[in-house]
Amino acid sequence: MDAPLPTPDALIRPWRTATLVASLIAALELVLLVAAAFLLLAKPLAHAVRHHAEAAAFAPAKKHVVATPVVHHAAKVPAAKLSRRETKVFVFNGNGRNGAASAGAATLSHLGYRISGTGNAAHQNYATTVVMYRRGYEGEAHRLARDMNVQVVGPLDGLKGSALHGGQLAVVLGAG
Repeated sequence: MDAPLPTPDALIRPWRTATLVASLIAALELVLLVAAAFLLLAKPLAHAVRHHAEAAAFAPAKKHVVATPVVHHAAKVPAAKLSRRETKVFVFNGNGRNGAASAGAATLSHLGYRISGTGNAAHQNYATTVVMYRRGYEGEAHRLARDMNVQVVGPLDGLKGSALHGGQLAVVLGAG
């Protein structure tokens, strides 16, 4: 006796199942490849973003104030004429965090500096902290930068001396 012929539906069903299984495996492989690509690219991408942010922070100012970086070890820095107790510093919040200027002023006060005042910088997008000085106080600025572990020191750029309320130095607190 002859076996009955399989119906067309019975012939298609195994292929449909095989196709679904293959599609699920391919989707899983895609997810794993995307995750592997993310893990491989995350660190270089983070470094590139940081480099771009630092380059933007050190770029010449268009509408906001950015001091020119000065290398501490390459240039002959004049000695500070005033003691820390005689040096007045105005602290600006340039990172947008509430209370950053007050906290920075408290830290500087504990280091022995006199605080002439605190306030907000004209812009709140500084990527890094900057120390600026009035003419004749470069030595004090570099000492303050060493005390704060700040790499960017420069003359007052875009600020008037009157904005420091009698201070010789200005610190603009950045995000980093």
